[in-house]
Amino acid sequence: MNSINNLIEAFKRGDRVALGRLLKEVENGTSSSYKLLKQAGLNKGGAHVVGITGPPGAGKSTLVGQLCKSWAEQGLKLGVICVDPSSPFSGGALLGDRIRMQELSKLPDVFIKSLATRGSLGGLAASAADIIRLMDGFGKDLIIVETVGVGQIEYDVLDIADTVVLVNVPGLGDSLQTMKAGIMEIADLYVINQSDRPGASESVRDLQLMIHERERGDWEPAILQTVATQKKGILELKEAIELHKAHLQQSGLWDKKRQERNWKRLRSMINELLSNKVKEYINSNEQIAQCIAEVRDGRLDPYTAAQAIVAEIVK
Repeated sequence: MNSINNLIEAFKRGDRVALGRLLKEVENGTSSSYKLLKQAGLNKGGAHVVGITGPPGAGKSTLVGQLCKSWAEQGLKLGVICVDPSSPFSGGALLGDRIRMQELSKLPDVFIKSLATRGSLGGLAASAADIIRLMDGFGKDLIIVETVGVGQIEYDVLDIADTVVLVNVPGLGDSLQTMKAGIMEIADLYVINQSDRPGASESVRDLQLMIHERERGDWEPAILQTVATQKKGILELKEAIELHKAHLQQSGLWDKKRQERNWKRLRSMINELLSNKVKEYINSNEQIAQCIAEVRDGRLDPYTAAQAIVAEIVK
């Protein structure tokens, strides 16, 4: 326990090594992780959280790299969370930040963390919200979350990001229509990357039609064209992200998003703790174990069994 306390003190002093070790504790959900989250100075809430999402192959990582270089030149302290598919063997991330963003890792005020989805279907790892809180507590000005890119089910980014950027590439007209009722509706900014390819103007037109059809209050999502590999359009995208932050602060949505984020995290923590307690109770109760055995053997239907188990637990 002393080592954990020492890590927390080092974290508060701005030690990057301590941050890395604490992030690992939280990612793995160790017994010390709740203590870390409570004590590591997590009452700031000042970081601007930007979610970068979109289909695989859209160039999200290159775009994130260019944005981070530009912000780092301004002197901002950055956290980058790359959420990747899980390895079926180790459970770890299949794509590593050291492979994709080696240049960024050399910058003194940029900290990169790779997370595996570990079966999460919403495009984010379950620990992403706590990782963000830890980076925020460390004093990061801006935290970028690059999601795994799973398509239409990728809504989790809404729960953790202030600004959502949807990245696409030219020639995805059919894909845009497929996503129209799903992920297309969640973005605050739209980017057509690799816009030097044929079909870029058509993709912009399709996006304009979709944006025109939906209702989003007093914020009009911008559509930007970039060529991340050539640094084209990066400044315009960075300015658009900063403009959206100003809109959130001026409209009162900045604080409202944080309140909603805190409530959702509380709700998920309650569900997680209750689920663990239920598992412990089931494993220690012979009567429930017998009920489960009957379901497995087909002698009892799962609906009757579930109602009986819940009634017993609640009682």
